[in-house]
Amino acid sequence: MFGIGGGELILILFVVLMLFGSDKIPDIARTMGKAMAQLKNATNDIKSEIQKGAEANGLDSKSITAITGNINQEISKAKENLLKEATPIVEDAKIDIENTETIESEGPIKRQS
Repeated sequence: MFGIGGGELILILFVVLMLFGSDKIPDIARTMGKAMAQLKNATNDIKSEIQKGAEANGLDSKSITAITGNINQEISKAKENLLKEATPIVEDAKIDIENTETIESEGPIKRQS
């Protein structure tokens, strides 16, 4: 549950008990439950609105899947083209770096103000 172990959960519950007291904990739990229910309802409303909007525009899950598939193909093609164009440039830069003389410095490099 959220990456929290049993000991950590007991410690959290103990701290909450010490901070709020045993009288207020049921009210806090009830309020948190209501908030979670409202959040879930809002999320479901947003999902249904998105689905209605997609259906109104003629989009369904199959067409969305097809569109995303086409986008992924275009991205793959662009990636391949970029690699083809960049590889010679990188190789030239690598050769230039290997051919330059190394500069030996004496001591640490100091920042100029």
